[in-house]
Amino acid sequence: MDSRILGKRQNIFLLLFLLGRISGAKMLSLNGLPATGNVTENSSAYVLVHTFSVTLSPSPSEVASGYPLIINSNPLTKAFRIDPGATHTYKVVTTGDPILDYETMPNSFDLQIYVSDTAGASDLQILTVQITDVNEPPVFRGNLANQTVMIYILEGNRTPPGVIYQIDASDPEQSQLTYSCTPVSQSFTVSQTGTISSTKEFDFERDPHPYLLNITVTDRLGLSTTRAVIVNIINTNDEMPYFTTKERLYRIPEEKSPGTVVANITAKDPDDEGIISRLVYSISPPNMHFAINPFTGVIYVAMRIDRDAAPLHLHPNISLVIHVEDSPSGGQTNEIEITVIIEDLNDNPPECSLYNFRLEVSETATTGTVFLDLRDHCQDIDVEPPNNEFKFTGLTGLGSNKFTLNPSGSGKIVLIGDLDFENPDNLAVEEYTLTAVVQDIAQPYYTNNIYIYIKIIPVNEFFPGFNNPSYVFNVSEVTRGGSSIGKVSATDKDLPFTGITYSIVAGGGTLSYTNIFWIDPNEGNLEIIATLDYETTQKYILTVQASDAEKLATVSVTINVLEVNDEKPVCSANTYSLAIPVDLAVGTNIEGFKIVCVDRDSSPRSFRYFINSGNVNNHFTFSPSAGSNISQLILASRFDYDSGLDRIWDYRLRIYITDDNLLSSSNRATALIETGTVTLSIKVIPNPTTTITTTPAITILIRTENVYSESAWYVPFLISVGSMLLLGYLSFLLAKYIRTYCPPKPKANKRPLKTTPEKKKVKKEEVWEMTKINTVFDGKATDPVTGKMYEYNSKSGARRWKDTKETVEPGIKDPVAQVISTAPANSSEGKDRMGTPSKQEASPNGRELAAKNNMATKPSERKAETSSQDSLKLQKPKDGAGGTGSSSPGRSPVPSPKIYPQLQPKPALKNVV
Repeated sequence: MDSRILGKRQNIFLLLFLLGRISGAKMLSLNGLPATGNVTENSSAYVLVHTFSVTLSPSPSEVASGYPLIINSNPLTKAFRIDPGATHTYKVVTTGDPILDYETMPNSFDLQIYVSDTAGASDLQILTVQITDVNEPPVFRGNLANQTVMIYILEGNRTPPGVIYQIDASDPEQSQLTYSCTPVSQSFTVSQTGTISSTKEFDFERDPHPYLLNITVTDRLGLSTTRAVIVNIINTNDEMPYFTTKERLYRIPEEKSPGTVVANITAKDPDDEGIISRLVYSISPPNMHFAINPFTGVIYVAMRIDRDAAPLHLHPNISLVIHVEDSPSGGQTNEIEITVIIEDLNDNPPECSLYNFRLEVSETATTGTVFLDLRDHCQDIDVEPPNNEFKFTGLTGLGSNKFTLNPSGSGKIVLIGDLDFENPDNLAVEEYTLTAVVQDIAQPYYTNNIYIYIKIIPVNEFFPGFNNPSYVFNVSEVTRGGSSIGKVSATDKDLPFTGITYSIVAGGGTLSYTNIFWIDPNEGNLEIIATLDYETTQKYILTVQASDAEKLATVSVTINVLEVNDEKPVCSANTYSLAIPVDLAVGTNIEGFKIVCVDRDSSPRSFRYFINSGNVNNHFTFSPSAGSNISQLILASRFDYDSGLDRIWDYRLRIYITDDNLLSSSNRATALIETGTVTLSIKVIPNPTTTITTTPAITILIRTENVYSESAWYVPFLISVGSMLLLGYLSFLLAKYIRTYCPPKPKANKRPLKTTPEKKKVKKEEVWEMTKINTVFDGKATDPVTGKMYEYNSKSGARRWKDTKETVEPGIKDPVAQVISTAPANSSEGKDRMGTPSKQEASPNGRELAAKNNMATKPSERKAETSSQDSLKLQKPKDGAGGTGSSSPGRSPVPSPKIYPQLQPKPALKNVV
């Protein structure tokens, strides 16, 4: 999209330049252009390509801001720009974006450089930039292009000598490349095709582990590039590890915590001498009680060991087979077996199915109620008494004064106190936390704690109640929506307090608004959400409900709307136009005009009328000016245009009507006053003899100038293209209309009557069509050339000399008019649009030849013609041509012969005597 916009702008620049040339603008020239500049490929930014200067016209002008500039390039590129140099000197430099590349980019660019000065002159020249090729070093491709390549080789016969890597390199100039390796190694070779090969089998323990190869690729001119290749020798596993731990028997008491170390088994691998061991340890098969660290060989307790559980209570010895491997995947292995003896202890405390109990008790529960028996949930898994016997002691915690173990040690939780929330002695505690201890009777007296959480459920016993039996609020009718007008409040004796929700369940609506008031459901604040109007409703009675989610209470809320003067006077003639004569008598009600005003919240006696603006020289007033809702427009003083006191003939009065007439002067400063407005247009009609004095006026001319904006370049472009398309379409319609309704005049056949050589490819024949007409020489005339008398037929135009009886026009023999067609027999040429034959002028030679041919016609042929024939058609001889007779130029005007074959009688052909 940007390239298309740039191209369009460049076309506009070129069009402006050509228009400037055509219009004869002052000359402005680019010196040093056109020219050719050279720049090498891979040039960085700001490299000089060409220098040129600008010669200004003699007028005091300067180069326009932003010029000269490159308006176009072929091919399109952003690789060049123009930087200013000395005065009126400029440099074409590279931009560095993109980098010029001889091999991948065009080698030549044509830059169109355009310059314009402040006087409107401009010039456009072309700079041709040639890209020069330079030799570039070879480049590596693939992995070696931008990194060091790591190659790994297994030691021994697993990697025989051979190719280990293929180098991929190229030269921008397609030059032949050579490869070399430094330092020279006996273990590796590099071929001239870039193949790296090993020459031997490697031993990890004897040979260097890594080899560094510097691979250099060189072109035919000596430029080279070097990259590093590192060859790593990988050690292989071929030795079995051995154990270094000698002990095979270990003891551990039962009930040791997981993670307790039992033994540390160690081993070594001959293949890993001098480096960190990679040995992996495991227990085979795995044992549920013990685990081994796979990297260190440490054996530790994996889970709780119970001596009294099966099968250890009969067989306390555990055998473990330790397996070591020097590779996680199929390496060398070794094994040893050790024995662990589990020592017996009294380690089983009483156990319960739950150690956390949660109970819910109503606040109205009675004393003596048993809520829980702990013994139903506990047991001791020891095999022999007294290890499997236990008791419950130590019921402590918050609520130990409300609950107890009864009987002692039995595990039964019994209520012994009052749980009522409304009782001040209970401090409204919602949850009690008790701790009981289950203890083993035998040594070492193992114990477990049992936690009991007793939640007291409150009971809704009381109804909410409002603080007042009813509420009354007064609010002004102009109070804005969202304003608070009061608050209702209710309380609930139930504890803990769960909150009260307020809502309006009745009242507070009108025909226009369903809800005018809103109450905060949590706080009880009443707010207005619609407009109040005293004139519509003066009082609202609401029913507000308070709810604690189960029980309800309601209260009546009365809202009194206070009246405020908030209505403007509204007058029936808000805008009016009047016309009065210049000599109207003072005190006259102008055209009977009067203002009738109403105010919804004010008395008719509260109105005051005054003209705020437009009453020049105070010619107008209202009567009465206050105390009534009806007032008349009165002429207060005469007009005086003769002395120049009055100059205005059109008055525009702005009248203010206020509703403060009944207020005292002191109250008007603080009271809310509303104002209505009326606009009157009054035209003073002068007497016929009155000279209208015109007041000098200031004429404000607003000039709108369309300024071209570069961002709107497409507007003139679209207008121009659209205009050309419209003009072309209208021209097409006009041509079509003319061709349809104004057909062109048939063209006369101007082919010569001389016999031309017959063409072989196109066979043409000429046909004589002779129509018989009646010849009567009914007129005489004198030939202005010869002075001889001749006779003529006024209808056909046939003529003959009076003395010799020879026809003047030899081309017309007898009474026959000849129409000659030079078109082929199957062509429609030579006829007009109506199908009638076109007229042809015959030369004298043609007419004579026609006469001879006519005289040579045999009588038998003439007799063969019948009167019913419309015409005779004879093939033209090859050596002659026929023609129709016409008046010769310069002779006396004689009616031209007209041929109407369908109207003339057609007798048999005969010679004219």
